[in-house]
Amino acid sequence: MSEPRFDKSFAPEHGRAVPVAEQILRVTAPNSGPMTFHGTNSYIVGKDSLAVIDPGPEDESHWRTLEAAIAGRPVSHIFVTHTHRDHSPLAARLKAATGAVVVAEGPHRAARPLYTGEINPLRESSDMDFVPDISARHGEVISGDGWAIETLHTPGHAANHAAFALTGAETGLVFSGDHVMAWATSIIAPPDGSMGDFMASLDMLAERDDRSYLPGHGGAVTQPRQFVRALKTHRRMRERTVFGRVEKGDRLIGDMVKAIYRDTDPRLHGAAALSVLAHLEDLVSRGEVVTDGPPAIHGEYRPA
Repeated sequence: MSEPRFDKSFAPEHGRAVPVAEQILRVTAPNSGPMTFHGTNSYIVGKDSLAVIDPGPEDESHWRTLEAAIAGRPVSHIFVTHTHRDHSPLAARLKAATGAVVVAEGPHRAARPLYTGEINPLRESSDMDFVPDISARHGEVISGDGWAIETLHTPGHAANHAAFALTGAETGLVFSGDHVMAWATSIIAPPDGSMGDFMASLDMLAERDDRSYLPGHGGAVTQPRQFVRALKTHRRMRERTVFGRVEKGDRLIGDMVKAIYRDTDPRLHGAAALSVLAHLEDLVSRGEVVTDGPPAIHGEYRPA
């Protein structure tokens, strides 16, 4: 697979829990949009005592659907892949209602410090109040009633992004959050995100032999190793396209976006600009592109 074949054939079934594997239910929040597809997926794992992965946004209808799916069963753990507001805020309410322990890589943080005069465009989209009870290390396994979940640190989309892999009888099933999704590529938006970190995280996943990913948006990723390799190829091709625009004389990110994303929904051009910046940051760090001062959204770029 040289390029990923994105699959948008997903039925969210808002308002009800959908079985997606043995003792795993999916509940999709009704927060559809250009960045969230048909909404954020929350997952309920277990039979008698449960774990919930990515409780989702503060949305009353989503909360009621989660409550109905939990059906009064005890919830021992809440796992959060990362702290964007469509994934983590409902963790506090679920913890208060159930007494569950909240597990994540850590609180929200940027991938790098802000440069002088720089504004973080995603700050309002981030859950700055989130603090986990357990900051899980990479490879740490947390066990519950009939399930065990391994933490896989996957920074890139967010500095504190983690995926969660079921171990034991369900070895090979990974809750991949926003790191790898079947419907589209993940947004990498500095300073919260880092293209170098994202590519390194893909390398880590490509070394595993998982059988399926259940992502934060959209349907399952089948044949994940091949899909991850295709994502890497896709990102390298996009990097070469960005570098090609610089070689052709485009100095500003806005000009590059107009050329590269001319067929993309204009509502996504802001995110596209941040993605181009992420590629340029990586190219500057490797000495292929130069700019005056640190890489910035309004900076000028030249071939090295």
